[in-house]
Amino acid sequence: MNKSTKIIIGVATVAVVGVGIYAATTHKSSTVTQANAAAKLGLVLDVGGVDDHSFNQSAWEGAKQYAKVNQLQAGQNKPVTYFTASDHSDLDQNFNLATKNKQYKIVYGIGYSLNQPITKSAKLNPKQKFVLVDDIVTNRPNVASVMFRSEQSSYLAGVAAATKAQKNNEKKIGFIGGIHGNIIDAFDAGFEAGVKATDSSLIVEKQYANSFTDSAKGKTIAAAMYASGIKTIFAAAGFVGNGAFSEAKAENSKLTADSKDRLYIIGVDRDQKSDGAYTSKDGKKGTSTLASSITSVGDGVKNIAETYNKNKTFPGGKTIAYGLKENGVYLTDSELTAAETAAVKKAQKAIINGTIKVPNHPKGSQFDQKF
Repeated sequence: MNKSTKIIIGVATVAVVGVGIYAATTHKSSTVTQANAAAKLGLVLDVGGVDDHSFNQSAWEGAKQYAKVNQLQAGQNKPVTYFTASDHSDLDQNFNLATKNKQYKIVYGIGYSLNQPITKSAKLNPKQKFVLVDDIVTNRPNVASVMFRSEQSSYLAGVAAATKAQKNNEKKIGFIGGIHGNIIDAFDAGFEAGVKATDSSLIVEKQYANSFTDSAKGKTIAAAMYASGIKTIFAAAGFVGNGAFSEAKAENSKLTADSKDRLYIIGVDRDQKSDGAYTSKDGKKGTSTLASSITSVGDGVKNIAETYNKNKTFPGGKTIAYGLKENGVYLTDSELTAAETAAVKKAQKAIINGTIKVPNHPKGSQFDQKF
């Protein structure tokens, strides 16, 4: 097991000495030098695009924040850039492009499916600094691994969904997964644990899309779940989840704003409140998003770069883990009632102090990654 390390960001300050015109010139020169000295970043994204409303987008938003603070341009072919893939077969080539001429100080792989490509590139480029987000690379001193304890925020999502279901006398709650693996296991296991801890009689109906990009399939799965009487769905499936959001919005738009049949969906990775926005039958604005299980992917991206800029250290060969305690994961309170919010806060406190231990794999899973 790799040792988890918590990174604390510091902000470097630059002192400029001088008076008159010389001082102004020196200040300008120092600012430019400081900006140019900041590490340039190359993000190799997983399939789904930079605006996937999920992991890729969250990572890029963090990179853009980093670029702004450090006065670097962000965009394709800029000092802070990204490489998109339409298929997993594109990933090796994208790492080749990202490491070409060593133009980026740190190259990131966004998503667990980039483990093999980034490991391969790290072996070919031993002096290049790499960061894999959402999986662990072992025995590579030039690769840092960033992980998130998504089971913890998913547990809170389960508590919120179950509390609502209890009040409305519902019997089932839905979960849509992307592809079976260590990462989605955490969302699956944490969510079910939160539901069952709140009400053991509730059934969590699960269905996997076997994809992270098929939004049409997400819409079909959600439609079937809602039709079966499920009122709340947690979708941890990347771009597939967009289809589930579309279905929730479409159905809610047929109802009045105060309808007891209103449907909900729980977002993932980033705050998806706006993704659930709809107009009700009686012309009122609302959102289908009950809450969002946030994974601070963007913070994981920028924290390592900022630390490197500050003291030129890089956590190669180590795993950095972010959970509720580190504010690396959390649950938004988009449409939560006072009772749901109180239940979530109580569970969050218990997880942080260790009273509640959240599983990161469902019973019977073939995956067993620990960190």
